[in-house]
Amino acid sequence: MQTATVQAELPTQLMTQMNALVEQGWFRNTNDLIVDALRRLIMTHRPELMEEYLWQDVEWGLHGQE
Repeated sequence: MQTATVQAELPTQLMTQMNALVEQGWFRNTNDLIVDALRRLIMTHRPELMEEYLWQDVEWGLHGQE
């Protein structure tokens, strides 16, 4: 699997909660936690995302805006 590196600023409290989950053994490290969280977010919102993209395509088709 190819990977990409991202940089993000997180609220301190969120980072503290993430570290706690890692320390409790729920995840091997914060990277695994973030990958899992993003995967779950995308999977649970996929229909909404697809609908949004569909409507953007419809708008573009109707109005020709880029």
